[in-house]
Amino acid sequence: MFTLNNFYKSKQWEKLLQVIKGERLKDDGFIYCEHCGEPIVKAYDCIGHHIIELTEDNVNDYEISLNQANVMLVHHKCHNEIHKRFGFEGMKQVYIVYGAPCSGKYDYVKSIASSSDLVVDIDSIHEMISINRRYTNTAAHKSAVFEIRDKLLEVVKYRSGKWSNAYVIGGYPLKMDRERLEQRLNASSIFVEATKEECLSNARERFNDTETLNKFNGYIEEWFERYQA
Repeated sequence: MFTLNNFYKSKQWEKLLQVIKGERLKDDGFIYCEHCGEPIVKAYDCIGHHIIELTEDNVNDYEISLNQANVMLVHHKCHNEIHKRFGFEGMKQVYIVYGAPCSGKYDYVKSIASSSDLVVDIDSIHEMISINRRYTNTAAHKSAVFEIRDKLLEVVKYRSGKWSNAYVIGGYPLKMDRERLEQRLNASSIFVEATKEECLSNARERFNDTETLNKFNGYIEEWFERYQA
């Protein structure tokens, strides 16, 4: 028996999504968003949306929950727009956006989040409580930063406030840590996938000073050494 809490993490849903994606892949190698009509360029940006909304009452009706005809493939941003258009914006969704340093996690969240969404991001907290530029994270602020982060995670856990969706950004290379946080926050994960070479290239473009570049190159190497799929 499914609940809304476990359906989207089930093997049946994941298998169905893979089948649908394979069948709707066009000759040019792209899946096209069934809301805006534009190609879905990044695999992690492809969301399966139920046309008939899933509820606790119908999630075990497989003619609804596991019916290909009831599933649209859309951009994450388009998925948010669909829910707002049809009045489901009170249903808070939480996403753990994870991946290697310099993989593009923060830029991805900026591209899909709305002004009413909550974003929990260590680098943003460091920047907020200091006069330092972004990514200049000093040890002097570390304990304060993590205290603020933990408080925000409690807000997310209990769905406190009037925000719409929440995005928790982090590296989270270890599978156990991701699963623990998913359970704690009742969240879904989005893996912003990038190769080590892409991350190192992004770091070179982002950082002008050698000290910061070398530091982030080390972070990137460490993340790929620890990563568990």
